[in-house]
Amino acid sequence: MNGVRKYSVSLSGHRTSFSLETAFFTELQAIAARRGQSLAALVGDVDATRGEGENLSSALRVFVLRDALERVEGAPAGSRADPSPVLRVTD
Repeated sequence: MNGVRKYSVSLSGHRTSFSLETAFFTELQAIAARRGQSLAALVGDVDATRGEGENLSSALRVFVLRDALERVEGAPAGSRADPSPVLRVTD
């Protein structure tokens, strides 16, 4: 099942929660493991860099997507020579 679930984490001593689909949460756990970080530390890193007013759940989804694109392309998402989008919508 790939439904949305709510998760709680403590960031700098404060409890907060975020909601993610199972696939995003599983990948977030894998990223933390590859980096040798706890899930809370990784979520804290994303939380510290998100824009003002940006939802934590959305920031985590974008983080997971960017990580996946970097691994597929072998380069940071913002450093591609071809500025065209990687994902295209076609009819």
